[in-house]
Amino acid sequence: MQTQRFSYQREQIYTAVRSTAEHPTAEMIYNQLKPGLPRLSLGTVYRNLQQMAREGRILELPGPISRFDAVTEPHTHFCCTQCGAVSDLAIPYDAALDRRVSSSGCRVENHSLIFYGICPACAEKQDACSNASNKIKSNSGTAGDKF
Repeated sequence: MQTQRFSYQREQIYTAVRSTAEHPTAEMIYNQLKPGLPRLSLGTVYRNLQQMAREGRILELPGPISRFDAVTEPHTHFCCTQCGAVSDLAIPYDAALDRRVSSSGCRVENHSLIFYGICPACAEKQDACSNASNKIKSNSGTAGDKF
């Protein structure tokens, strides 16, 4: 695939993806770069991110809103279903899965593994809310007995 000629905006977009482990969306990158690049459009960000993904410079993670990752080696991700955060997991790539699927006649190049659930920060918030709710319920029973 042919790489496009140099563009200052494209390189700033690429640098923004590389500078974070947050797996940013196009909108996050746009909001980060817009103050320094006033002529930048959200469409330009989307087009450049998708082009870089096609070239293999970055990964595009599928979902309701695409996220982008500068780590292009196969690795595992975790996506929080509460806040939408995406993070890398320290789980080694399992090439045995590629071989198992290939044995069915498919030609596997690699695979992507994304776990979905609740991140530690959201789980902590849920636990705190549950504890507060249980405390209110247990206290309200005694208060209601007075009437």
